Amino acid sequence: MSLPALSRRAAYITLNAPQRRNALSLAELRCLRNQLIKANTSTTTGQTLFLPPFIPSILSKLEQSHANLTTHNKEDDYSWLVSSRAFARARQGLPSVLVLASHGPIFCSGHDLRELRSLPSADISETFQLCAEVMSLIRRSPALVVGRISGHAIAAGCQLALTTDLPVAPVGVNFRLPGAGLGLPCSSPVTAVSRRLGNARAFRMLATAEDVPAREMVDAVKVVEGGNTIQALDEEVGRTVERLTGMSPQQSAMGKWAFWTQASLVGSEYAGEDGNVVEGSGGDGYQDAVEWAGRVMALHAKSEDAKEGMDAFLQKRKAVWHGFGDE
Repeated sequence: MSLPALSRRAAYITLNAPQRRNALSLAELRCLRNQLIKANTSTTTGQTLFLPPFIPSILSKLEQSHANLTTHNKEDDYSWLVSSRAFARARQGLPSVLVLASHGPIFCSGHDLRELRSLPSADISETFQLCAEVMSLIRRSPALVVGRISGHAIAAGCQLALTTDLPVAPVGVNFRLPGAGLGLPCSSPVTAVSRRLGNARAFRMLATAEDVPAREMVDAVKVVEGGNTIQALDEEVGRTVERLTGMSPQQSAMGKWAFWTQASLVGSEYAGEDGNVVEGSGGDGYQDAVEWAGRVMALHAKSEDAKEGMDAFLQKRKAVWHGFGDE
Protein backbone atom coordinates (compact mmCIF):
# COMPACT_ATOMS: atom_id res chain seq x y z
CA MET A 1 0.00 0.00 0.00
CA SER A 2 1.40 3.38 -0.99
CA LEU A 3 1.91 6.18 1.49
CA PRO A 4 -0.23 9.32 1.20
CA ALA A 5 1.21 12.35 -0.57
CA LEU A 6 2.84 15.00 1.60
CA SER A 7 3.03 18.75 1.16
CA ARG A 8 5.81 19.98 -1.11
CA ARG A 9 8.02 20.95 1.83
CA ALA A 10 7.94 17.49 3.40
CA ALA A 11 9.42 14.11 2.41
CA TYR A 12 9.37 10.51 3.57
CA ILE A 13 12.19 8.47 5.08
CA THR A 14 11.10 4.85 4.81
CA LEU A 15 11.76 1.35 6.04
CA ASN A 16 11.25 -1.00 3.11
CA ALA A 17 11.47 -4.58 4.37
CA PRO A 18 7.89 -5.60 5.29
CA GLN A 19 8.63 -9.25 4.51
CA ARG A 20 11.17 -9.17 7.36
CA ARG A 21 8.99 -7.05 9.68
CA ASN A 22 11.14 -4.03 8.79
CA ALA A 23 14.03 -5.44 10.81
CA LEU A 24 17.12 -3.24 11.05
CA SER A 25 19.53 -5.32 9.01
CA LEU A 26 22.85 -3.82 7.95
CA ALA A 27 21.34 -3.07 4.54
CA GLU A 28 18.27 -1.38 6.03
CA LEU A 29 20.38 0.71 8.42
CA ARG A 30 22.62 1.82 5.57
CA CYS A 31 19.54 2.76 3.55
CA LEU A 32 18.12 4.82 6.44
CA ARG A 33 21.44 6.59 6.92
CA ASN A 34 21.70 7.40 3.22
CA GLN A 35 18.14 8.76 3.12
CA LEU A 36 18.77 11.00 6.14
CA ILE A 37 22.02 12.32 4.71
CA LYS A 38 20.46 12.99 1.29
CA ALA A 39 17.56 14.88 2.88
CA ASN A 40 20.06 17.12 4.68
CA THR A 41 22.70 17.67 2.01
CA SER A 42 22.73 20.91 0.02
CA THR A 43 21.81 20.40 -3.61
CA THR A 44 23.98 23.37 -4.59
CA THR A 45 27.15 23.00 -2.51
CA GLY A 46 27.07 19.35 -1.43
CA GLN A 47 27.51 20.42 2.21
CA THR A 48 25.84 18.21 4.80
CA LEU A 49 23.63 20.38 7.00
CA PHE A 50 23.01 18.73 10.34
CA LEU A 51 22.60 20.49 13.66
CA PRO A 52 25.86 20.97 15.57
CA PRO A 53 26.52 18.85 18.67
CA PHE A 54 24.28 19.65 21.62
CA ILE A 55 27.06 21.35 23.57
CA PRO A 56 26.27 24.63 25.38
CA SER A 57 29.58 26.29 24.46
CA ILE A 58 28.71 26.10 20.73
CA LEU A 59 26.26 28.94 21.36
CA SER A 60 29.26 31.31 21.43
CA LYS A 61 30.14 30.21 17.89
CA LEU A 62 26.56 30.82 16.75
CA GLU A 63 26.60 34.29 18.29
CA GLN A 64 29.89 35.06 16.54
CA SER A 65 28.51 33.72 13.28
CA HIS A 66 25.55 36.09 13.51
CA ALA A 67 27.87 39.01 14.31
CA ASN A 68 30.03 38.17 11.27
CA LEU A 69 26.96 38.21 9.05
CA THR A 70 25.50 41.45 10.30
CA THR A 71 28.79 43.36 10.64
CA HIS A 72 30.92 42.01 7.80
CA ASN A 73 28.36 40.16 5.60
CA LYS A 74 30.59 37.12 6.00
CA GLU A 75 29.14 33.61 6.06
CA ASP A 76 30.65 30.62 7.83
CA ASP A 77 29.66 27.04 8.71
CA TYR A 78 26.99 28.19 11.17
CA SER A 79 25.39 31.01 9.16
CA TRP A 80 22.56 28.83 7.86
CA LEU A 81 21.42 28.11 11.41
CA VAL A 82 21.33 31.72 12.64
CA SER A 83 20.08 33.52 9.51
CA SER A 84 16.81 32.71 7.75
CA ARG A 85 18.08 33.97 4.39
CA ALA A 86 21.30 31.97 4.71
CA PHE A 87 19.17 28.94 5.68
CA ALA A 88 17.09 29.35 2.50
CA ARG A 89 20.22 29.52 0.34
CA ALA A 90 21.90 26.54 2.01
CA ARG A 91 18.84 24.27 2.11
CA GLN A 92 17.28 25.24 -1.21
CA GLY A 93 15.21 22.32 -2.47
CA LEU A 94 15.52 20.32 0.78
CA PRO A 95 12.49 19.34 2.90
CA SER A 96 11.71 21.25 6.08
CA VAL A 97 9.89 18.24 7.58
CA LEU A 98 10.63 14.51 7.31
CA VAL A 99 8.18 11.68 7.98
CA LEU A 100 9.67 8.37 9.08
CA ALA A 101 7.35 5.62 7.87
CA SER A 102 7.40 1.91 7.10
CA HIS A 103 5.52 -0.51 4.87
CA GLY A 104 3.68 -3.52 6.28
CA PRO A 105 1.83 -4.26 9.54
CA ILE A 106 4.90 -3.94 11.83
CA PHE A 107 6.56 -0.55 12.11
CA CYS A 108 9.91 -2.07 13.04
CA SER A 109 10.82 -5.29 14.84
CA GLY A 110 14.31 -4.16 15.86
CA HIS A 111 17.57 -5.70 14.76
CA ASP A 112 17.52 -8.64 12.37
CA LEU A 113 18.40 -11.40 14.85
CA ARG A 114 18.83 -14.05 12.18
CA GLU A 115 21.35 -11.87 10.38
CA LEU A 116 22.97 -10.75 13.63
CA ARG A 117 23.51 -14.35 14.72
CA SER A 118 25.39 -15.12 11.51
CA LEU A 119 27.59 -11.99 11.35
CA PRO A 120 31.32 -11.97 12.14
CA SER A 121 32.42 -9.89 15.11
CA ALA A 122 33.41 -6.83 13.06
CA ASP A 123 30.01 -6.71 11.32
CA ILE A 124 28.20 -7.00 14.66
CA SER A 125 30.09 -3.92 15.86
CA GLU A 126 29.29 -2.11 12.61
CA THR A 127 25.59 -2.91 12.98
CA PHE A 128 25.32 -1.26 16.37
CA GLN A 129 27.56 1.66 15.42
CA LEU A 130 25.45 2.25 12.33
CA CYS A 131 22.26 2.05 14.38
CA ALA A 132 23.63 4.68 16.78
CA GLU A 133 24.57 6.88 13.81
CA VAL A 134 21.03 6.68 12.38
CA MET A 135 19.51 7.67 15.73
CA SER A 136 21.96 10.54 16.04
CA LEU A 137 21.20 11.77 12.51
CA ILE A 138 17.48 11.87 13.33
CA ARG A 139 18.16 13.87 16.49
CA ARG A 140 20.48 16.24 14.62
CA SER A 141 18.26 16.67 11.54
CA PRO A 142 17.31 20.36 11.11
CA ALA A 143 14.19 19.12 9.32
CA LEU A 144 11.89 18.01 12.14
CA VAL A 145 11.12 14.29 11.96
CA VAL A 146 7.55 13.06 12.41
CA GLY A 147 7.24 9.37 13.26
CA ARG A 148 4.38 7.57 11.47
CA ILE A 149 4.27 4.58 13.82
CA SER A 150 1.80 2.38 11.95
CA GLY A 151 2.47 -0.88 13.82
CA HIS A 152 4.26 -2.39 16.77
CA ALA A 153 7.66 -0.88 17.60
CA ILE A 154 9.98 -3.46 19.14
CA ALA A 155 13.52 -3.23 20.58
CA ALA A 156 15.58 -0.96 18.29
CA GLY A 157 12.30 -0.28 16.46
CA CYS A 158 10.98 1.21 19.69
CA GLN A 159 14.15 3.29 19.89
CA LEU A 160 13.69 4.42 16.30
CA ALA A 161 10.08 5.43 16.93
CA LEU A 162 10.86 7.38 20.09
CA THR A 163 13.92 9.07 18.59
CA THR A 164 11.71 10.91 16.09
CA ASP A 165 10.78 14.42 17.15
CA LEU A 166 7.03 13.89 17.00
CA PRO A 167 5.90 10.23 17.02
CA VAL A 168 2.27 9.54 16.13
CA ALA A 169 0.71 6.09 16.66
CA PRO A 170 -2.71 4.41 16.63
CA VAL A 171 -4.08 3.43 20.01
CA GLY A 172 -3.56 -0.29 19.29
CA VAL A 173 0.21 -0.07 18.73
CA ASN A 174 2.51 -1.63 21.33
CA PHE A 175 6.02 -0.55 22.28
CA ARG A 176 8.36 -3.17 23.73
CA LEU A 177 11.98 -3.78 24.77
CA PRO A 178 12.10 -7.60 24.67
CA GLY A 179 15.86 -8.12 24.86
CA ALA A 180 16.05 -9.16 28.51
CA GLY A 181 14.09 -12.30 27.67
CA LEU A 182 16.64 -13.17 24.97
CA GLY A 183 19.74 -12.57 27.06
CA LEU A 184 20.36 -9.42 25.02
CA PRO A 185 19.14 -6.47 27.13
CA CYS A 186 18.01 -3.46 25.11
CA SER A 187 20.68 -1.18 26.55
CA SER A 188 20.84 1.02 23.46
CA PRO A 189 17.08 1.24 22.73
CA VAL A 190 16.35 2.25 26.33
CA THR A 191 18.34 5.45 25.83
CA ALA A 192 15.51 6.84 23.71
CA VAL A 193 12.79 5.41 25.95
CA SER A 194 14.25 6.90 29.14
CA ARG A 195 14.43 10.33 27.54
CA ARG A 196 10.77 10.11 26.53
CA LEU A 197 9.21 8.33 29.48
CA GLY A 198 11.61 8.91 32.37
CA ASN A 199 13.93 6.47 34.07
CA ALA A 200 11.45 4.55 36.21
CA ARG A 201 9.10 3.55 33.38
CA ALA A 202 11.97 2.94 30.96
CA PHE A 203 13.79 0.64 33.37
CA ARG A 204 10.61 -1.34 33.94
CA MET A 205 10.33 -1.86 30.18
CA LEU A 206 14.00 -2.83 30.01
CA ALA A 207 13.84 -5.28 32.92
CA THR A 208 10.48 -6.94 32.30
CA ALA A 209 10.30 -6.89 28.48
CA GLU A 210 6.56 -6.18 28.79
CA ASP A 211 4.42 -4.54 26.14
CA VAL A 212 3.39 -0.94 26.72
CA PRO A 213 0.36 0.14 24.65
CA ALA A 214 0.39 3.52 22.98
CA ARG A 215 -2.52 4.70 25.14
CA GLU A 216 -0.16 4.54 28.16
CA MET A 217 2.41 6.76 26.41
CA VAL A 218 0.28 9.82 25.72
CA ASP A 219 2.94 12.16 27.13
CA ALA A 220 5.52 10.82 24.67
CA VAL A 221 3.44 9.83 21.64
CA LYS A 222 0.48 11.47 19.90
CA VAL A 223 -2.11 8.69 20.17
CA VAL A 224 -4.72 8.39 17.42
CA GLU A 225 -8.17 6.96 18.09
CA GLY A 226 -10.63 5.94 15.39
CA GLY A 227 -12.22 3.03 13.59
CA ASN A 228 -10.01 3.00 10.51
CA THR A 229 -6.75 3.38 12.40
CA ILE A 230 -4.43 3.79 9.40
CA GLN A 231 -6.68 6.42 7.86
CA ALA A 232 -6.89 8.24 11.18
CA LEU A 233 -3.12 7.95 11.57
CA ASP A 234 -2.46 9.41 8.14
CA GLU A 235 -4.89 12.26 8.78
CA GLU A 236 -3.11 13.12 12.05
CA VAL A 237 0.32 12.85 10.45
CA GLY A 238 -0.92 15.11 7.64
CA ARG A 239 -2.18 17.70 10.13
CA THR A 240 1.12 17.60 12.00
CA VAL A 241 3.12 18.05 8.79
CA GLU A 242 0.92 20.93 7.66
CA ARG A 243 1.38 22.66 11.01
CA LEU A 244 5.15 22.21 10.99
CA THR A 245 5.60 23.33 7.37
CA GLY A 246 3.74 26.50 8.29
CA MET A 247 6.51 27.45 10.71
CA SER A 248 9.84 29.13 9.96
CA PRO A 249 12.17 26.24 9.06
CA GLN A 250 15.27 28.06 10.29
CA GLN A 251 13.73 28.96 13.62
CA SER A 252 12.35 25.43 14.06
CA ALA A 253 15.86 24.03 13.48
CA MET A 254 17.44 26.49 15.90
CA GLY A 255 14.73 25.78 18.45
CA LYS A 256 15.34 22.02 18.20
CA TRP A 257 19.07 22.48 18.76
CA ALA A 258 18.48 24.79 21.71
CA PHE A 259 15.93 22.47 23.33
CA TRP A 260 18.16 19.41 23.41
CA THR A 261 21.20 21.47 24.41
CA GLN A 262 19.54 23.15 27.38
CA ALA A 263 18.39 19.72 28.58
CA SER A 264 22.05 18.93 29.33
CA LEU A 265 22.35 21.83 31.78
CA VAL A 266 21.68 20.10 35.08
CA GLY A 267 23.50 22.29 37.58
CA SER A 268 27.02 20.87 37.10
CA GLU A 269 30.02 22.47 35.39
CA TYR A 270 29.70 23.42 31.73
CA ALA A 271 31.59 25.40 29.09
CA GLY A 272 30.64 29.07 29.20
CA GLU A 273 30.43 31.92 26.68
CA ASP A 274 34.23 32.22 26.36
CA GLY A 275 34.76 28.46 26.26
CA ASN A 276 36.10 28.34 29.80
CA VAL A 277 34.59 26.02 32.39
CA VAL A 278 31.74 27.60 34.33
CA GLU A 279 30.71 26.28 37.70
CA GLY A 280 27.05 25.32 37.54
CA SER A 281 24.52 26.91 39.83
CA GLY A 282 23.62 23.56 41.35
CA GLY A 283 20.11 22.37 42.05
CA ASP A 284 18.34 21.08 38.97
CA GLY A 285 20.24 23.41 36.65
CA TYR A 286 17.29 25.68 35.94
CA GLN A 287 19.25 28.88 36.61
CA ASP A 288 22.01 27.83 34.19
CA ALA A 289 19.46 26.75 31.57
CA VAL A 290 17.37 29.91 31.71
CA GLU A 291 20.43 32.19 31.52
CA TRP A 292 21.86 30.20 28.60
CA ALA A 293 18.49 30.10 26.83
CA GLY A 294 18.17 33.87 27.24
CA ARG A 295 21.13 34.20 24.90
CA VAL A 296 19.41 31.82 22.48
CA MET A 297 16.28 33.96 22.59
CA ALA A 298 18.36 36.99 21.61
CA LEU A 299 19.62 35.07 18.57
CA HIS A 300 16.08 34.00 17.74
CA ALA A 301 14.87 37.60 17.93
CA LYS A 302 17.62 38.88 15.62
CA SER A 303 16.69 36.42 12.86
CA GLU A 304 14.92 37.73 9.77
CA ASP A 305 12.04 35.30 10.34
CA ALA A 306 11.47 36.42 13.93
CA LYS A 307 11.23 40.01 12.73
CA GLU A 308 8.85 38.93 9.95
CA GLY A 309 6.75 36.92 12.40
CA MET A 310 6.43 39.79 14.85
CA ASP A 311 5.59 42.23 12.06
CA ALA A 312 2.97 39.85 10.65
CA PHE A 313 1.38 39.46 14.07
CA LEU A 314 1.25 43.21 14.67
CA GLN A 315 -0.06 43.87 11.15
CA LYS A 316 -2.61 41.02 11.39
CA ARG A 317 -1.37 39.22 8.29
CA LYS A 318 0.17 35.86 7.45
CA ALA A 319 3.94 35.67 7.77
CA VAL A 320 6.07 34.99 4.70
CA TRP A 321 9.10 33.12 5.98
CA HIS A 322 12.48 34.08 4.54
CA GLY A 323 13.74 30.63 5.49
CA PHE A 324 11.77 29.13 2.60
CA GLY A 325 13.23 31.55 0.07
CA ASP A 326 9.75 32.41 -1.22
CA GLU A 327 10.04 36.18 -0.72
